[in-house]
Amino acid sequence: MLQNLGIFFLAAFFEIFGCYTFWLYFRLEKSPLWLVAGLVSLILFAYVLTKIDVENAGRVYAIYGGIYILASLLWLVGVEKESFNRWDIIGSALAMFGAFLVFYGNAKIE
Repeated sequence: MLQNLGIFFLAAFFEIFGCYTFWLYFRLEKSPLWLVAGLVSLILFAYVLTKIDVENAGRVYAIYGGIYILASLLWLVGVEKESFNRWDIIGSALAMFGAFLVFYGNAKIE
C-alpha cells in the first residue's frame, strides 16, 4: 500500500511538472524548450500510473484524483511560493479521504 502511495505521488509530480511547463511557455512566455521537457514528463506520468497495484484503470484514476489535489497544493507552496488557505486544506482533506476509501475498500487483503 505504501509503495503505491509513492508511485501515485511520483505520477502526480510528472503530471504537474508536465502541465506546468505548458503554463511557463504559454502564460509566462518562457522558452519553447520547456514544452519538450513537458511532453517527456507527461509520458512518464502515464507510464508511472500503470505501475499502481490496482486492477482497474478507472479505479486508479479515481484514487489518483485525490492525491493529485494534494500534490497540486504542495506544488503551489513549494514552487509557486503561495500559502494554503483553509479551503485548500479542507478540500484536499476531503479528497484524500475519498481517495483512501476507494483504495482501501478495493485493496487486496492477503
